[in-house]
Formats: sequence, C-alpha cells, structure tokens
Amino acid sequence: MFSVTVRDHIMIAHSFSGEVFGPAQRLHGATFVVDATFRRPDLDDDNIVVDIGRASEQLKTVCSGLSYRNLDDDPEFSGVNTSTEFLAKVIADRLAVRIKAGEFGPGAAGLTGIEVKLHESHLAWAAYERTL
Repeated sequence: MFSVTVRDHIMIAHSFSGEVFGPAQRLHGATFVVDATFRRPDLDDDNIVVDIGRASEQLKTVCSGLSYRNLDDDPEFSGVNTSTEFLAKVIADRLAVRIKAGEFGPGAAGLTGIEVKLHESHLAWAAYERTL
C-alpha cells in the first residue's frame, strides 16, 4: 500500500458536556496539527498516490472551514461533543466528499483510503481512518 501525507492545522474553541471531561466542560481553545494520509494499492499513471499540491490545498480548504471558530456556535455541531476523535472523522469525511467531487484531480480516483490524525500535542493524538 502506498501513502502520501499532507499537514495543516486548525485553531478552534469549544466546550464539552459530561463529567469525564472535567475542566474541559468550560469553553476553551484547542490547536491541532492535522495530518491527512491518502492510500492506494498502486501508483497512478504518473507514479504518484495523489497530487500533493492539490491534497494540500484541499486540506487547507477543509481546515479553514473549522478554524478560528467556536464550534459550540455551529448548528452542525449543536449538542455534540466535538472531541479530537470526532473532529478527525469530520475532516476525513469532508475530504472524501471533495475527492469524490473531483477536487483532487482525476488521478485521485484510484485512492482507496484516507486517515486523518489530529495531534493535540507531541504527547497525544487521535485518528480516524475510512475507505473511499
């Protein structure tokens, strides 16, 4: 399996419901390093997994839709704990939609999987992996 990873970041504000979250139940900010890894079993006709430039642009577009916002104010996330794991899935799903819409170029049609990893720090991260 071949893979290519591109990186960006998001800066968000949010709060959580539930005692398991302790002080994070209060409004707080978070900055995540976001890695998106694209996978396929064979290289395309140009011997690449995906166009790195397009993948970087698409990840930036998806991340900018979340950045510098209080997610508690977004109706899409109303009543949802926007945990690191949850946000990894949101980003992966949004990238998958863009791949299927052709935003990554025709060579991306051979992609079979994507993993999005959100790094909370150098000590902790969460990821979500899905098929395409």
